Amino acid sequence: MRAPGALGRPRGARALRVRALRRGALRGVLRRWRGSLQLRVVATTTALGLLVAVAVGTYLLDAVADGLVEERRRVALADAARAAATAQAQFDASTPRTAADVEQLAGDVVSALEGPGPDRLRGVLLLGAGGSAEGAAPVRDLASEGLSPAGVPAGLRRAVTSTDVQQVQLVDLSGGTGAPSLVVGSTVTLPRAGERELYFVYPLTSEQRTTALVRRTFAGGGLALVVLVGTVAWVVTRLVVQPVREAAGTAERLAGGRLDERMRVRGSDDFARLAGAFNEMAAGMQQHIGRLEELSRLQQRFVSDVSHELRTPLTTIRMAGEVLHDARAGFEPVAARSAELLMTQLERFDTLLADLLEISRFDAGAAALEPDPQDVRTLVHRVVDFTAALAERRGSAVLVSEPASPCTAEVDARRIERVLRNLLGNAVEHGESRPIEVTVVCDERTVAVGVRDHGVGLAPAQLPRVFDRFWRADPARARTTGGSGLGLAIALEDTRLHGGRLDVWGSPGHGCHFVLTVPRAAGRPLRSMPLPVVPVGWREPVAALPAGRAVVPGGAP
Repeated sequence: MRAPGALGRPRGARALRVRALRRGALRGVLRRWRGSLQLRVVATTTALGLLVAVAVGTYLLDAVADGLVEERRRVALADAARAAATAQAQFDASTPRTAADVEQLAGDVVSALEGPGPDRLRGVLLLGAGGSAEGAAPVRDLASEGLSPAGVPAGLRRAVTSTDVQQVQLVDLSGGTGAPSLVVGSTVTLPRAGERELYFVYPLTSEQRTTALVRRTFAGGGLALVVLVGTVAWVVTRLVVQPVREAAGTAERLAGGRLDERMRVRGSDDFARLAGAFNEMAAGMQQHIGRLEELSRLQQRFVSDVSHELRTPLTTIRMAGEVLHDARAGFEPVAARSAELLMTQLERFDTLLADLLEISRFDAGAAALEPDPQDVRTLVHRVVDFTAALAERRGSAVLVSEPASPCTAEVDARRIERVLRNLLGNAVEHGESRPIEVTVVCDERTVAVGVRDHGVGLAPAQLPRVFDRFWRADPARARTTGGSGLGLAIALEDTRLHGGRLDVWGSPGHGCHFVLTVPRAAGRPLRSMPLPVVPVGWREPVAALPAGRAVVPGGAP
């Protein structure tokens, strides 16, 4: 046997699929609606046109129907007055002797008033008035075929018997199955029978057919008008939107680097002037960007040439400095100190030249990646050992947290080590002799290394400039490591070369947290961030900036 509810699960699954399809269709319609100006304009114009057509058509139809009924009423009153006068004249001219003669006279007059043929002009009812004189000859109620005395409203009968003025009322004698009728009532006097009620019934069938014809005409004309309005809106909107689409496409291609793209100029209208102005702007941008690119190439070539040219004299000066440095024991104290300072500055100069050459290679697009499978934990320990002496001098303990299993990734070991040296060196430099935490985390696709110090930190306004070249958070602050100001810029370029991210978080007085994230397979896109940039336990909101920039904290924890 099936378990209870086994039959309901497929139905529930089908219902879920149907709802998912509906939601997908609705999202597609909304996406199409938001993404197409032409669709919105045409739909809105058509809806407004339909609304106007319905409102105007309803008003005109009501006006036509009211006019037909009013004209029919006027004609019916005049005709009923003439017919009642004719009937009264016939009654007055007759001298019936018996009750049968009176009834025969009444029947003849009613038949004469109906009109000949099946499509008679009017129906006639002759009813006994409630106020008949005592002793008058009895006359039964007479009605044309298809009419019943019970169909005459009681209110109309009271109004007719209480006044000598003609009374008219719109009555549906068909019970809702046909056209309504105008009923016109008055009183007449029969010989030997006294006063009687005479009613004339005028069907509005012709007016109803005319109104139906007008309604169909209005509906067809309104529908055609709405379609025409929608078509006109589509054509006009296309004429307006098409140049805008062309301008948007041209702008996107310009933004994509195709600086020779231009809009076609047709005619001399407003769009032609817009296209001409757009083309002039694009030409100006192309020239300006060309000048900037040429200037950038000149600057890059200058930096590269100067760096290479300085290599030879620097090598000579370094050799001389080493000779002086080695012989400083026989110098006077001032000269010995000068030899030491000279050697220190030559080392900084050599580092600066190396960094400038590396930056020039990045700018020229000549930097190449040489990935090999490496255990990132080994690279981290190698860098920690390299900076151990500096950390000891600064009084900072370096604490490494890593997983037990290898974190292997296809990376360029030289470049990753350079990134980690820069991050750890900065942490030691600005860590205020507090512990520095290095965290290694990896998942199936990504490896991340975080370097966290608890030193001076960075203000929110400083974080976006952390990776700028030659930028220092505090230029007046003394440096012990002889940095060139290009370390983080080179670290960012090395990270990008691996297809990874380099992010930073910082807060004044609470230190900084740099996170290097690279894919485990070279050339693969970065899919995850296994190590959060914001330190665990930080309670304040933060605002994230793009990869390779910074995460700005909302305040102190």
